[in-house]
Amino acid sequence: MKTIGIGVIGTAFMGKAHAIAYASIGSVFGQGLRPQLEMICDINPVRAELKRQEMGFSRSTSQWQAVVNDPKVDLISICVPNAVHKEIAVAALQAGKHVWCEKPMATALDEAEAMLTAAENSHCQTLIGYNYTQNPAVQSARKLVEAGVIGHVIGFHGIYDVDNDADPNRIHYWRMSRVASGTGANADVMCHLVSMAHYMTGSIITRLVGDYDTVHKQRPDPKNPNHSLPVDNDDVCMALVQFASAIKGTLRVSRVAWGRKCGLSWEIHGSQGMICHNQERLNEIKLYTRSDDPLQEGFKTILTGPAEPLYAAFLPNAGHSLGFIDVKVCELKRLLDSIENNQPAWPNFSDGIKIERVMDTIDRSALNRQWLDV
Repeated sequence: MKTIGIGVIGTAFMGKAHAIAYASIGSVFGQGLRPQLEMICDINPVRAELKRQEMGFSRSTSQWQAVVNDPKVDLISICVPNAVHKEIAVAALQAGKHVWCEKPMATALDEAEAMLTAAENSHCQTLIGYNYTQNPAVQSARKLVEAGVIGHVIGFHGIYDVDNDADPNRIHYWRMSRVASGTGANADVMCHLVSMAHYMTGSIITRLVGDYDTVHKQRPDPKNPNHSLPVDNDDVCMALVQFASAIKGTLRVSRVAWGRKCGLSWEIHGSQGMICHNQERLNEIKLYTRSDDPLQEGFKTILTGPAEPLYAAFLPNAGHSLGFIDVKVCELKRLLDSIENNQPAWPNFSDGIKIERVMDTIDRSALNRQWLDV
């Protein structure tokens, strides 16, 4: 069994998700590269050591450079705030490490381009954490589109609403700062919607007009609750988009939409039907195909099952349902296969830069209030 040394930088929710995926993948998929949990990093050394014990890593550190320079580490997960993605990714690639980086690539387009340049100058594989595209249900939906089940694609429409920051009294934190996060809802959730649009249509967005709204312009200062700090990025982000394939679409996201927990929903319209998906029901898709019999018209619900190979690795029967972490394991499977076979997986940094350019164009368009080419 070939092994690969793993380093995870960041121990919050996403770092934990990566660690669970690394620990689980051998049991789920059997063959292939087997992760060895070498080093975990957190800026707080006490927390780093605690997470090392909880997650089963060999060593802990409070310095990300130690992970990058460790000779036993071959693959690095970047699960820290956006502002440090570029510095870590470039250093890791220059050190000959493969990189699994959480989205978005960086806080600014020039930083993402530097990450791509480092990847192109290396012999390493990269992957960005657009995990919703790795869902077996979404994989099945794409196969239906490619098979022409809904005819030729004529449009894509998506929404991604969450209520993470709907409470106006939630304290100010890094995602509300352009310095630390870049844009707000655009960087945090619109990027997922753009990745899904590119993946499902097989085309890229080339022209758009964007719009922003910052609903809660002040937030309590975490160091002084009686004082407020300004929010200088977006709570709500929208765009009308045109694709290279000439189709058109609409995208809308919000981080202040009460009641929505993971409200990613999208429709891909075809000349002979439609496919819909809702991430809060991540194990099913809705399929409508044209019928000349009005008694047979309507959407059909398709549950993910073992006909989809990634699902079959977990469960033998349809309808038992995968979860978010299971999809993260599927995402890791793509990356480990790409490393073992020396073939790029989607979305690597080359694919990711196309998503970054869309978000950058949305930002400039929303601020300048005009249509722009991507």
